Amino acid sequence: MYKNYIFDLYGTLIDLETDEENKELWEKLSLFYSYNGAKYKFDELKKNYKEEAGKEIKNSLKFTKYPDIEILKVFEKLYFMKGKKATKKLVSETSLLFRILSSRKISLYDGVLELLKELKKRKKKIFLLSNGQRSFSISELKYFDIYKYFNGIYFSSDINICKPDEKFYNYLIKKEKLDKKSSIMIGNDYTTDIKGANNIGIDSYYIHTNYSPKLIKNIGATYTNIEGEIIDLLRI
Repeated sequence: MYKNYIFDLYGTLIDLETDEENKELWEKLSLFYSYNGAKYKFDELKKNYKEEAGKEIKNSLKFTKYPDIEILKVFEKLYFMKGKKATKKLVSETSLLFRILSSRKISLYDGVLELLKELKKRKKKIFLLSNGQRSFSISELKYFDIYKYFNGIYFSSDINICKPDEKFYNYLIKKEKLDKKSSIMIGNDYTTDIKGANNIGIDSYYIHTNYSPKLIKNIGATYTNIEGEIIDLLRI
């Protein structure tokens, strides 16, 4: 029935919990900055990070109600503020370290690998549409060995716009030249994933997971999976 399967990432395929307020994160990250020529105390680094991220969000709000940022710009600016011109490699490494230090747990949900393998076997096209940062999310996809299954990967950091903004959905649709009638959005959030899909006129599949918002009566999805696993998607 469907040729194109568009997946959300976190809370749908990957079970992730992060804590960016953790003091140890900022202590270790400040050491990393200091070792690389940008001396920071942990509280100063945290303060500057939040201020610079806030400025980027403010810029994005000029063209969307659902803003995101390219976090690499923030990490690069934090080096620049201390007189250090960071290489792209160093900025990328800083981003990955930030993610590692802030992650409390990360794993694939049950059935994800089997689902992606089967969809590929059936000659389906698989896409990712995620509110997330390309700079560290790509590494996570490769770590779990699922990167290879996607025909196209799109992150909100690419265009500074998050779901459910129609512009983010249409960015993927136009880039990949997808037929909406043969496409379906799969996600665990009825606001960002299901509402967004409804707004642009594509079918949707809601999967309830541990990171889904509190259930409401009318989710609005074409298909709803409250107690099952994501591999149940193969039944439609």
